Amino acid sequence: MAGTIKIKLIGSPICTPMKHKVIVRALGLKKMNRIVERPDTPGFRGMVKKVPHLLAIVD
Repeated sequence: MAGTIKIKLIGSPICTPMKHKVIVRALGLKKMNRIVERPDTPGFRGMVKKVPHLLAIVD
């Protein structure tokens, strides 16, 4: 895995467990439908897999 991935916030972290909110904020996402670009590492992929109902990987 090399390069970067684009992560989009597709669901609101309101009324989700605190762990989910912490993951979303750690990725740098603050508002809905925002996209951030992060390194394509197993750590970031794992963060996305923890909250698949809130995040999506876009092309």
